[in-house]
Parts: sequence; structure tokens; C-alpha cells
Amino acid sequence: MLSNNQKKYLKKLAHPLKPVFQVGKTGVHDQFIDEIDHVLEKRELIKVQFLQNTFEDPVAAGEEISERTGSELVQVIGHTAIFYRPSKEHRRIECPKK
Repeated sequence: MLSNNQKKYLKKLAHPLKPVFQVGKTGVHDQFIDEIDHVLEKRELIKVQFLQNTFEDPVAAGEEISERTGSELVQVIGHTAIFYRPSKEHRRIECPKK
């Protein structure tokens, strides 16, 4: 669980990032989760955009992605979600202490 200071720090780091994935009509499925899992290991911090034509609620889908990938849902704002999971091998982001 991230503290408010850690979330604030991660939001600041995520601001200039472009969304890595887009969720459309097909929604959140197993292959999509596997891809997100792989990218989180490499990048640690990613943005996911929910397109207008998706049938999924961004908050509910964000929580599902977070749960299935073992990541933290940092923020959902509009149609964009930010996820963070520290890399096991190549840790690049150091969050402030709680």
C-alpha cells in the first residue's frame, strides 16, 4: 500500500509519460494482463488509457488490472490510469519513505 506522499511522487513522475496500452472494445483479458505484467517489470510505472468505445468502467477495470498484476493503482483520472510495481531485478524508481 502506498502512502499519500508516495502516490504524489509517482503522479509527478508519471505526468510526462504517454499511455503504453489502450483498453478498447475487447476490454481487459488474459493476454492484455500478461503484456501489462511484462511491461511493469521493465518500466515499473505505466499509464493505461481507456478508449471511449470501451464498455468497462475505468475505476473498476483499473482495480482489476491492479489485482491481477500485483501492482498498485496510483490514480485514475478521466480515462487514464497509472500503475506502479517495483521491478524485482531492475529497480529504477525509489519511492520516498512512508
